Amino acid sequence: MSVDVERETDAAPARSARRRGGRTLPRPRVPSAPRVDVRARVSRGLALARPVARSVGGWVHPVVSVVGPAGWLALGLLVAGTWAGRRVGWAEAWTVAVVCGLLLVIAVGFVVGRSSYHVGLSLGEQRVVVGTRAMGEVTVRNTGSRMTLPARIELPVARGLASFRLPRLAAGADHSDLFAIPTRRRGLVVLGPVRSVRGDPIGLLRRQVRWTEPVDLYVHPRTVSLDGASAGFLRDIEGLPTQDLSSNDIAFHALRDYVAGDDRRSIHWKTTARTGRMVVRQFEETRRSHLVVALSTCTGDYAEPDELELAVSCAASLGQQAIREEKAITAITSRGPLRSTTAIRLLDALSVVESSDRDPGLASLGRAAGTAAPDASAVILVMGSTVEPAAVLAGSVAIPAGALTVALRCAPGAAVSRRTLGGVVLVTVGELAQLPQVMRRVAA
Repeated sequence: MSVDVERETDAAPARSARRRGGRTLPRPRVPSAPRVDVRARVSRGLALARPVARSVGGWVHPVVSVVGPAGWLALGLLVAGTWAGRRVGWAEAWTVAVVCGLLLVIAVGFVVGRSSYHVGLSLGEQRVVVGTRAMGEVTVRNTGSRMTLPARIELPVARGLASFRLPRLAAGADHSDLFAIPTRRRGLVVLGPVRSVRGDPIGLLRRQVRWTEPVDLYVHPRTVSLDGASAGFLRDIEGLPTQDLSSNDIAFHALRDYVAGDDRRSIHWKTTARTGRMVVRQFEETRRSHLVVALSTCTGDYAEPDELELAVSCAASLGQQAIREEKAITAITSRGPLRSTTAIRLLDALSVVESSDRDPGLASLGRAAGTAAPDASAVILVMGSTVEPAAVLAGSVAIPAGALTVALRCAPGAAVSRRTLGGVVLVTVGELAQLPQVMRRVAA
């Protein structure tokens, strides 16, 4: 038993150290293997692979994009038929493979070759009113020296697709097609790009070539002229004196001592000669009309989509009239301000206005109106029929004091009405043609 213990105790130091001449030598250290940075190697590999992938994809994608669903099916039947014919020896499988192969070869003849076209897309007008007729024209001219094969021209129109048959064209010949654009709804209609499509009758292969850039068609909301109607309340407030003082205006306020920097033309010489000190005239600033048209785009403020369309048309009519009379105007929606430097820009912006459940209500819209135009002289809140009187009052809280506040309630089919709600004039309009009458009641 003791012998075994001695052997075990002697064996342990023998594994960790060696004895030489009665001295214990340290165990030699084996150098560790260098660390391999896997991420760095992967990154370098991907960097080297990207140019190869681009070059391969540059010629693979055009080839693959030509094959349609029927073409992939024929190709799959070709491969499966060939495999089954060779492996199992089915004559029927060989027949299917040969037929599919012949169809693919024939289809290639319809898509090979280069098309020499000059394609033009033109619109009669790039801005139309909703419901009016809008026309466009696609012109294709063969710029090559050879006759072109028949093809098909496709024109995306918004979410739809218009297709035209293009016949054979001799060298230098052209072909034109007129088309009508639906304008039943307000919005932005994107036409194009025009592309030519060549393919076999079965639809195995289909080659598309893009020829033009997209063209925008703005479908503006309906508007009504407000001459002598809506401008009445603006004329009533314009020119009235305010509590702000100015050194140059129309309404005289008082005399005050001269301060360095005052305009010498404002010095009142008679009083200066009598008192012995220089005094100048002081005036009250006259009000400049600044109209704010605030359109609610909260879905909850409208009972139906027709209410929103009526509200947009009313806002467009008010803004257009103010711009025509060269009044200062600020147009905003629940989502933010609209471009209103010109009538065209305002109508373009209102063409694409849509409602959303996530847009804030009338209270937030009123605060935005007060922030956007703190010097506003009139603020018109345009809304639907579902807005409660409490929400109207909440929306008027942040409107600048002294500004005329009008809440324009749009309810198709409703009778014209006017009532006062606190400091807000609440009017109801049932159709766009009633807007001049409604604004006359506001000015009354």
